[in-house]
Amino acid sequence: MKFEDLFKLRPDLAFIAHWVPEKAHVLDVGCGDGAMLRYLQSGKQCTGYGIEIADEQLLASSRGGINVIQQDMEQGLGLFGDNSFDTVLCLSSLQMMKHVEALLRDIVRVGSEAIVSFPNFAYWPHRVALAKGRMPVSKSLPYQWYDTPNVRCATIYDFEKLAEECGLEVLDRVALADGKPVSFLPNLRGSLAVFRLRKKNGRTGVAA
Repeated sequence: MKFEDLFKLRPDLAFIAHWVPEKAHVLDVGCGDGAMLRYLQSGKQCTGYGIEIADEQLLASSRGGINVIQQDMEQGLGLFGDNSFDTVLCLSSLQMMKHVEALLRDIVRVGSEAIVSFPNFAYWPHRVALAKGRMPVSKSLPYQWYDTPNVRCATIYDFEKLAEECGLEVLDRVALADGKPVSFLPNLRGSLAVFRLRKKNGRTGVAA
């Protein structure tokens, strides 16, 4: 897959791909159809694995040449040792988890760095919808309230606080709108939040 193909398919993934180093060993948690890993393998000579539970997405990843493991992310990443990967991706998946904090700690345990993205619930159209008494529906939240796979709602500020509580260092933070960075009022004008993280002093905030 070429960069142009990834950009046409998913502009957000195309932006995030710039944060993944050349020849990195990557784990994509909730890899979907494997588009990101396909590009990273062909365009940046990366290696690694995807984790996915849905049968159709798993098959699509496998057909695309991705080493994919079928597993429920809620069960954690016990298959992998500490610092097994250069970069762990969890893109637009974390909000679907019941145990967000536990998975986030596991992500930074197995990776030297992590890149996490999620729909920003503070995006202004979401606020307008709530002000009108309706649950928001948008490109980043494309589901109705009764069929959504999302079980958590968070803003950029919410996630910053969680990262601090988990003992994580925020290396980069970007709000995206239609795949493009938003610098002015990002928590209001960005539909997707993207964080690049790593452990502080080798710790992940686990109580002694």
